[in-house]
Amino acid sequence: MRALIVDDSRFVRGYLRSLLEEMGIECEEAGDGLTGLDLLHSGSLFNLVLVDWNMPLMNGFDMLQRMRAEGFASVRVIMVTTESENESIQRAIEAGADEYLMKPFDDEALSEKLAMLGLVEN
Repeated sequence: MRALIVDDSRFVRGYLRSLLEEMGIECEEAGDGLTGLDLLHSGSLFNLVLVDWNMPLMNGFDMLQRMRAEGFASVRVIMVTTESENESIQRAIEAGADEYLMKPFDDEALSEKLAMLGLVEN
Protein backbone atom coordinates (compact mmCIF):
# COMPACT_ATOMS: atom_id res chain seq x y z
CA MET A 1 0.00 0.00 0.00
CA ARG A 2 1.19 3.51 -0.79
CA ALA A 3 0.18 6.78 0.84
CA LEU A 4 0.69 10.40 -0.17
CA ILE A 5 1.01 12.82 2.75
CA VAL A 6 0.20 16.43 1.82
CA ASP A 7 0.83 18.99 4.56
CA ASP A 8 2.81 22.22 4.71
CA SER A 9 4.22 21.24 8.11
CA ARG A 10 7.40 19.18 7.79
CA PHE A 11 6.83 17.97 11.36
CA VAL A 12 3.34 16.66 10.62
CA ARG A 13 4.51 14.98 7.41
CA GLY A 14 7.32 13.26 9.30
CA TYR A 15 5.02 12.20 12.13
CA LEU A 16 2.46 10.73 9.74
CA ARG A 17 5.20 9.02 7.72
CA SER A 18 6.64 7.37 10.83
CA LEU A 19 3.21 6.10 11.94
CA LEU A 20 2.29 4.81 8.49
CA GLU A 21 5.64 3.18 7.81
CA GLU A 22 5.34 1.33 11.13
CA MET A 23 2.15 -0.17 9.65
CA GLY A 24 4.02 -1.19 6.51
CA ILE A 25 2.66 1.60 4.33
CA GLU A 26 5.07 3.19 1.83
CA CYS A 27 4.89 7.00 1.84
CA GLU A 28 5.64 10.02 -0.32
CA GLU A 29 5.26 13.63 0.80
CA ALA A 30 4.21 16.99 -0.62
CA GLY A 31 4.17 20.41 1.06
CA ASP A 32 1.13 21.80 -0.77
CA GLY A 33 -1.84 20.72 -2.86
CA LEU A 34 -0.28 21.59 -6.23
CA THR A 35 2.74 19.41 -5.55
CA GLY A 36 0.42 16.69 -4.28
CA LEU A 37 -1.58 16.76 -7.52
CA ASP A 38 1.66 16.65 -9.52
CA LEU A 39 2.65 13.48 -7.66
CA LEU A 40 -0.75 11.93 -8.37
CA HIS A 41 -0.34 12.78 -12.07
CA SER A 42 3.23 11.44 -12.17
CA GLY A 43 1.96 7.91 -12.64
CA SER A 44 2.75 6.80 -9.11
CA LEU A 45 -0.14 4.81 -7.75
CA PHE A 46 -1.45 5.77 -4.32
CA ASN A 47 -4.12 3.96 -2.30
CA LEU A 48 -4.44 6.75 0.25
CA VAL A 49 -3.96 10.51 0.45
CA LEU A 50 -3.78 12.28 3.81
CA VAL A 51 -4.23 15.97 3.18
CA ASP A 52 -4.17 19.06 5.38
CA TRP A 53 -6.83 21.69 4.76
CA ASN A 54 -4.79 24.88 5.30
CA MET A 55 -1.74 25.07 3.00
CA PRO A 56 -0.15 27.60 0.67
CA LEU A 57 -0.50 27.52 -3.16
CA MET A 58 -3.44 25.11 -3.07
CA ASN A 59 -5.32 24.13 0.07
CA GLY A 60 -6.42 20.60 0.83
CA PHE A 61 -10.09 21.23 0.11
CA ASP A 62 -9.29 22.49 -3.40
CA MET A 63 -6.91 19.56 -3.93
CA LEU A 64 -9.64 17.13 -2.88
CA GLN A 65 -12.12 18.69 -5.30
CA ARG A 66 -9.59 18.57 -8.15
CA MET A 67 -8.68 14.94 -7.37
CA ARG A 68 -12.29 13.84 -7.55
CA ALA A 69 -13.00 15.93 -10.68
CA GLU A 70 -9.92 14.48 -12.40
CA GLY A 71 -10.95 10.88 -11.86
CA PHE A 72 -9.02 9.84 -8.75
CA ALA A 73 -12.18 8.27 -7.37
CA SER A 74 -10.62 5.06 -6.07
CA VAL A 75 -7.98 6.81 -3.95
CA ARG A 76 -9.07 7.05 -0.32
CA VAL A 77 -8.73 10.54 1.16
CA ILE A 78 -8.44 11.49 4.82
CA MET A 79 -8.54 15.18 5.65
CA VAL A 80 -6.05 15.71 8.51
CA THR A 81 -6.71 19.17 9.88
CA THR A 82 -7.48 21.57 12.70
CA GLU A 83 -10.72 22.62 10.94
CA SER A 84 -13.17 21.35 13.54
CA GLU A 85 -16.45 23.03 12.65
CA ASN A 86 -19.23 20.67 11.60
CA GLU A 87 -19.73 22.76 8.46
CA SER A 88 -16.11 22.17 7.39
CA ILE A 89 -16.36 18.45 8.05
CA GLN A 90 -19.60 18.24 6.07
CA ARG A 91 -18.10 20.20 3.15
CA ALA A 92 -15.09 17.87 3.01
CA ILE A 93 -17.24 14.73 3.09
CA GLU A 94 -19.56 16.13 0.40
CA ALA A 95 -16.51 16.99 -1.75
CA GLY A 96 -15.33 13.39 -1.57
CA ALA A 97 -13.26 12.93 1.59
CA ASP A 98 -13.58 9.41 2.95
CA GLU A 99 -12.65 10.32 6.52
CA TYR A 100 -11.69 13.29 8.69
CA LEU A 101 -8.89 13.22 11.30
CA MET A 102 -8.60 16.10 13.74
CA LYS A 103 -5.21 17.52 14.75
CA PRO A 104 -3.72 16.83 17.18
CA PHE A 105 -4.03 13.06 16.79
CA ASP A 106 -2.14 9.97 17.91
CA ASP A 107 -1.32 6.60 16.39
CA GLU A 108 -4.52 5.06 17.78
CA ALA A 109 -6.76 7.68 16.15
CA LEU A 110 -4.99 7.23 12.80
CA SER A 111 -5.24 3.44 13.05
CA GLU A 112 -8.97 3.69 13.77
CA LYS A 113 -9.56 5.83 10.68
CA LEU A 114 -7.52 3.48 8.48
CA ALA A 115 -9.41 0.48 9.88
CA MET A 116 -12.74 2.21 9.23
CA LEU A 117 -11.68 2.52 5.58
CA GLY A 118 -10.65 -1.13 5.47
CA LEU A 119 -7.00 -0.27 4.82
CA VAL A 120 -5.55 -1.90 7.96
CA GLU A 121 -6.76 -4.30 10.60
CA ASN A 122 -7.40 -2.74 13.97
